[in-house]
Parts: sequence; structure tokens; C-alpha cells
Amino acid sequence: MKKTLIALLTAGMFGAMSHAAMAAPELMDKVLAVVNKDVVLASQQDALVNKVKLSAQQSGQSLPDDATLRRQALDRLIQESLQLQLADRQGLKISDNQLEQAIQGIAADNRMTVEQLRAQLASEGLTYAQYREEIRREILMNEVRRNQVRRRINISEQEVKQVVELLQKQGQQQNEYHIGHIQISLPDNPNAAQLNEAKAKIERILAALKQGADFRQLAIAESNGPKALEGGDWGWMSPQEMPTLMAEAVQGANKDDIIGPLRSGAGLHIIKVFDTKGQQQVMQTEVKARHILIKPSIILSEDKAKGMLDGILQEIKSGKASFASMAEKHSEDPGSAVQGGELGWSDPNAYVPEFRDMVNRLQPGQISAPFRTTHGWHIVQLEDRRSQDATDKAQEQRAYQLIYNRRFVEESQTWLDELRDEAYIQIEGAGS
Repeated sequence: MKKTLIALLTAGMFGAMSHAAMAAPELMDKVLAVVNKDVVLASQQDALVNKVKLSAQQSGQSLPDDATLRRQALDRLIQESLQLQLADRQGLKISDNQLEQAIQGIAADNRMTVEQLRAQLASEGLTYAQYREEIRREILMNEVRRNQVRRRINISEQEVKQVVELLQKQGQQQNEYHIGHIQISLPDNPNAAQLNEAKAKIERILAALKQGADFRQLAIAESNGPKALEGGDWGWMSPQEMPTLMAEAVQGANKDDIIGPLRSGAGLHIIKVFDTKGQQQVMQTEVKARHILIKPSIILSEDKAKGMLDGILQEIKSGKASFASMAEKHSEDPGSAVQGGELGWSDPNAYVPEFRDMVNRLQPGQISAPFRTTHGWHIVQLEDRRSQDATDKAQEQRAYQLIYNRRFVEESQTWLDELRDEAYIQIEGAGS
């Protein structure tokens, strides 16, 4: 992944500085919102607003007025609070080892050491302790969202077959679109007044865009969509990866086209095509890997599980034991242990994110240091990597992943809306 550090710091949910990362709250710190059993503080809003401003300054992006920006920041913080509270209720925890592992991965992806990362953070006014807590929050939110959303996704064999046929017709070539999105939300079963108000607002935004208004600035100011604070920017996507509404809208569209208003169950939408990539060849990469898994338990602590893998790794590297024999003897993944830890050829995206990122970083023959995923502690050896396997199985795996990615985006927003609808939220002040 080739991202700038500031993009990393502001990616995903723009995680705000947590309670733990801040010094003891001052008496003047103001409660802006009560969210179930949590509160959103003015200091958290200040931190998020300042971060968005820094990101905009780095990218040369204009922003709406402070009042609008602070309103959007408060909305994002409420959304984050709901997810983190759910993670807490489910008992999800991110260990310090897991956190440091994630930060090491971020540094490696940016071709930096952790010390260089710390120096970069300091130059941008962020302490390492603050950054660690932001990453911890991001991991927790991603984990609870993945756990909640994946159980809502059902994909039939017929759907996979249809996408396989489509990919075969395209000859593995696809257009890609850099997409912008503005959403004006509507409640379930809106009345005539609510619908007319939303229509008037979306038409006003559309007219402004056609007269040359800055799309990203309007998205930050007006959108209720999941990427509002990112200027409505969804990045580069193929139609198969987009939500259905968006995929149908961009068919045949050109760079700078503005499409809308469109109607869905979530509200009214405007789509902008920032750019296109015509007929890009899609190269599917597969990896052949094997691993050893040790699961922490009540009896076996996190440190002892990692320590076991450190010892196993030393045995393998010293030549005293083979990877296969140690996997058969110690691995707690029953499916692969009997095969010497072999996982076979697979699309890296089929693995959980931490495992995917690790195999993507390794070179053939290289064995990782112990690392943590939701399944436990692993070491993994990348045996080989290849591009574009044209077998039926590979086509089916790719089709399934494309459908899953699309459904995940659609269901994530539905889940977040439901989470908010079921919550007690009391806005105490605008925070302006």
C-alpha cells in the first residue's frame, strides 16, 4: 500500500482522540452529546475538526464554514461511540501486542521504521500515545463492523455464476471509476413534507454543482453519507465492487459527469465521476502459504501463546525442525495442521485483514514473526505467489469476493443506521 502518512491518519472513520489518549479532562470541557452510556466532549470534537483541517491543508482542499464542519464532526463522533460501545459489550479487546503489530505494519507499508513513523507523527503535532489509541479504536470499529455485517450477507451459487459469466464476457477487463457521493438521508416511510424537503435540498446541491461548486466541499457540508468528512470520496472502484445503485448509475459515464438525483431506501443521492480508467487489465494475485496457529485461552495467556511461537520459529530457523512437523505437532488449526500447515493457493483477500496484510508483505520462502489475528497467534510462511489463475475455481472465488465487497458496503450503512435508530442520543450543544 502506497499511502501518505496523513492519508493513513485520516483514513476510514477519522478516529477521534479517545478518552484514554487525552489528559485528565479540564473543568471547561463541555459535553456535546449523550450517547447511551457514553458522552461526546467538546475536546474530542476539537481534535477531529483540527485533523480534518490538517488533511485539507495537506491536499489543498477547501472546507465549509466551521459550524458546518463541527456539526459533521459531532455526527461522526456519535457514530464512532455507538460502535465502540458495542465492541465493549461484546468483550472485544485489542492487546498491546496486536496494536504494536498493526503499527509496525503501517510503518512497513509506508517504507518506514516505527521510529521514523514516530518522528513523522511528532512533526505533525500528534503524540505516539494519541496515535496508538486512534489505531486501537480503528481496529475495534473495523472488527465489530465486520462481525456484525458479515452475518447479514448471504450469497447464492446462482449469483456467483452470473458474475463469473460477466467476468468471462469482459475477458477479465473492467472500467474503474473514481467516485464521489453525496447523500441526503430519508427516514423509513417518509411523509410528503420530509420527502419534499429532501428533494428541495438535493436539487439545490445539484444546481450548485452544475454551476461549478466544489463537490468535496459540498459533500463535507451537506452529505449524510458514510464518506462525508472525506469529501464524499469513495476512491477507485470497479462497478462490481460498488453498491448496486452506484454501479448502475456510472455505466457509460465519463470523467466529471454528475449523476442524480437518485433514490434509494436510504435517501437521495448524487454521484460524481472524478476520473475513469478505461479497460484496465485485472491481474488476480494468489498466494500459497502455510501457517501455525496458537490460540490464547484462560490457561494460556497472550504472552505465553506468542512465546510458544517464538520458540517454534527458532526451532525452524535453526534447522532443528521443519515447518511441517511443527505445524502437525503444535498448530491449533485442525484443517491445515494435518497437512503440515498448508493452506493451498488462495486469493489473499479471502483471509482476515491481519493475515492478508502479512502474506502480502512477505517474499516467497520468508517466514513471518508471530502476529495476532482474531483467530489467535500465527506464524506464516509464504511459499509462492502467482498472477491470474484462469481456473474455474479462481473465477468463482473472485466473483464471490466482488459480490461480498459490494454487499458489505451496502449492509454496513444499513447496520449503522439501525444502530443509531436503536440508541439513546441527546444533543446537548452544537459545539460551535
